[in-house]
Amino acid sequence: MTDVADRTERYVADFEAFARNGASGAPEWLREIREGAIARFAELGFPTTKQEEWRFTSVAPIAETPFQAARGHASRLPSPATLDTLSLGVGPRVVFVDGRYAPTLSTPEDLAGGVRAGSLAVALRTDAGGELARVHLARHARWRDSAFAALNTAFLADGAFVHVPADVTLERPLEVVFLSTGRVGSDGPVVSHPRSLIVVERGARAALVETYAGVSQGVYWTNAVTEVVVGEGAWAELYRVQREGPHSFQVATTHSRQERDSYLGLHVVTLGAALARHDINAVLDGPGAELILNGLYLLGGAQHADHHTVIDHAQPHCASHEFFNGVLAERAHGVFNGRIIVRPGAQRTDSKQTNNNLLLSTEARADSQPQLEIYADDVKCTHGSTVGPIDQMQLYYLRSRGLSPDAARSILTYGFGAEILDRMRHAELRDRLDHLVRARLS
Repeated sequence: MTDVADRTERYVADFEAFARNGASGAPEWLREIREGAIARFAELGFPTTKQEEWRFTSVAPIAETPFQAARGHASRLPSPATLDTLSLGVGPRVVFVDGRYAPTLSTPEDLAGGVRAGSLAVALRTDAGGELARVHLARHARWRDSAFAALNTAFLADGAFVHVPADVTLERPLEVVFLSTGRVGSDGPVVSHPRSLIVVERGARAALVETYAGVSQGVYWTNAVTEVVVGEGAWAELYRVQREGPHSFQVATTHSRQERDSYLGLHVVTLGAALARHDINAVLDGPGAELILNGLYLLGGAQHADHHTVIDHAQPHCASHEFFNGVLAERAHGVFNGRIIVRPGAQRTDSKQTNNNLLLSTEARADSQPQLEIYADDVKCTHGSTVGPIDQMQLYYLRSRGLSPDAARSILTYGFGAEILDRMRHAELRDRLDHLVRARLS
């Protein structure tokens, strides 16, 4: 298909079938959101490189491929051994296959303290979970501004529901695993729309992992949205690892909202997919909130990864520190667009943003656009970026100590990535990710 209207109409028709069947039992408030979202998607259509937010990333391969909605296949789940190789394996986990909850692969019973983790579809049917979802679900992620987030919201059916009650400490990290099988449907490759809601209430402490991985070498598309709410005085760390298949597509939105005196560490590691786009929107909505945002993308071949971040300082006395590093080999293309907004009245804001890119070949490419929008006068804000090859002076120094050229380059490349890993506070998760990064760089 080449006609833009035809590309969107395909999904509108799929939504009508979804609304008649799988979504027919949803509460009225959710049905209204879904219908508004599909209407907004039809209005926006797929973005093009003529739009400023997408000028370095073409989604034509997604728009032109006739994806159909993935269906659950409970009888054809990946084996536990496959799951072990693709997850970090640091604690209890809840697993989703092609966007649907897989209870036989999940271990939520290992949680204590009233922590709930499991299927969003199930939570919507319970009194407590349904009420929490009604308050937060689709209330934070800005689906009216994004065609992909709108499409995910229209097909909102299942995903992770995590609730850490007030003053509860999650002793071990909880891992949420999204596996894509890459199975081909009757009419072509499939798309899944996993939707996650994570609520860490007042005074609670939790570390969580989101892992996206593929068990197929084929073409498929994951269109994910995660909403994170961190309550007053709460402490949360979210590690997001993207290891999709080599010919797959992933488009994702992560939206966080923090209340007074809360802490959020958001750590993003991007390794997979042929084409990946991740929009990260963080709102510091209470005085004294602190955000640490780290990103590391390791790309090779013809991979393309685009990270767009917006840190919104909506209240005074907040701090955010953002560091993204990219290692780009062969013909890989990395895109970073970071925007910091300091709202009127958000005095005593302390914000720093840095994006560094290491090019390992002459064909690799990086586009970096750090931005500041400041509407208050008592602030401390900095931003900057670098793009370039390995420092020849550093290389010369290591070679003068007897290292081969390959060994010297390997050490310097790993050190560039380890700079981001060192900023992760959870030791066990940091060690697992360090192993993953070493394996990738080797």
